[in-house]
Amino acid sequence: MKKLCIVFLATLVISGALFAQGTRENSASSHEDSTTPVEISFWHIFGDARGQWIQDRVDEFNASQSTYHVSQENKGSYRDTLQAATLAYRQGSAPTLVHIAEAGSQQAYDSNIFMPVSDIGNFDTSDYIKPVLNYYTIHDKVNSIPFNSSSPVLYINTDMLVQAGYARDWTPKTFSDVITSLEKARAAGVENAKYTDCMHAWFFEEMTAEQGGLMYNHDNGRSSRATEATLGGAEGIKVAQFYKDLADNNLYAWTGKTEDWSGSDNIFTNQKAMYHITSTADINVIKDGAEQAGFHLNVGLLPIADGTTRNGTVIGGGSIWLTKGHSQKEMEGARDFILYMTNTENMVSWHKLSGYYPVRESSVALLDKEGWFSSGSLQTVAFQQLLDTIPNTATAGALGGTVYDNRTYIEQALVKIIGGTDVHTAMDEAIALSNAKLKEYNANFK
Repeated sequence: MKKLCIVFLATLVISGALFAQGTRENSASSHEDSTTPVEISFWHIFGDARGQWIQDRVDEFNASQSTYHVSQENKGSYRDTLQAATLAYRQGSAPTLVHIAEAGSQQAYDSNIFMPVSDIGNFDTSDYIKPVLNYYTIHDKVNSIPFNSSSPVLYINTDMLVQAGYARDWTPKTFSDVITSLEKARAAGVENAKYTDCMHAWFFEEMTAEQGGLMYNHDNGRSSRATEATLGGAEGIKVAQFYKDLADNNLYAWTGKTEDWSGSDNIFTNQKAMYHITSTADINVIKDGAEQAGFHLNVGLLPIADGTTRNGTVIGGGSIWLTKGHSQKEMEGARDFILYMTNTENMVSWHKLSGYYPVRESSVALLDKEGWFSSGSLQTVAFQQLLDTIPNTATAGALGGTVYDNRTYIEQALVKIIGGTDVHTAMDEAIALSNAKLKEYNANFK
């Protein structure tokens, strides 16, 4: 997740909406009376086996009917995909469907180039897992269809844990549990008894939400447009202090590069750390790495601050948005394709391939029926963490046009903190920078 030029994007999407409104609709309407299939284009971020999985669903949908023809294309990162879709809309050639990260939801909403999926005929949301649906519900409307959803969990090298004198199935529940167990492991002579992550502010957000902390005012930007970035307030300070405590005790391992997903995975799978926090979507990658390295793996809940009650995590990942300016028939076909791609059976298949949560309750029930959870799947803890999440403004997730910028400033603050800077000094600077950027962004939408 790289920095996005907010002013450029805001200006671009507004001008794009004015430029293209109506022209695309008129050209698309010619399809209504034609026997030629209505073309539906889908831009997403996935390559590798996940991109092939999408192509397989496209082929199945196309073969099942003759009214529509869907094509799919990998457009790179989430930010690249959103920018490309916005430019295409300005040029009157927007794709029908766009894959957008949860952190880009406010930007997508503000762009005015997308239509809420709940405005396109009937859209039954009763089968969706509530914490997943919550994130994409803006001003009481479901704006997009959930697709790839995840949250962070704690990965544990249980061989190291046993060497430290703990039971193999023990998992740390709090920040102090993590630190105390690492210190005990080091005292027992366990080599590389450390904690690692990829230095991504997503984890900071999640640990803050677990305490009920908010990243923005106005109920995390949910009751009205966010006008102040709080970056978790007192709850965020506790998370920052956790990083300082790890670093001060030489218990934090990282590559020196922020948002280095593969780098932190490698630290853990090469047994240079006992604990690793990363996405549930990486479970298969971490499992394969552990097997190749020859150590036993377990998964635990995301550790929380001492003295707090577990509140739940915020959903991460992405959803599918529908662009405006297409005929009603094309919009309905696009909706139907995504609903097919994310139906019960397909979400089971997607979960098994990718590690992402299936987004439907019925998919979870089918997996349970198959014995997926009773067979010792590492996903069991991850699912329970999701299902136990309490729906509220903290776990609904931050809704603001500067979420990406917030993350950058938080990461910069955490790097300073592990380098010795005072926690409050570093976080106050991050908050000031975040508020300046938020004011700049909001000036485009008065």
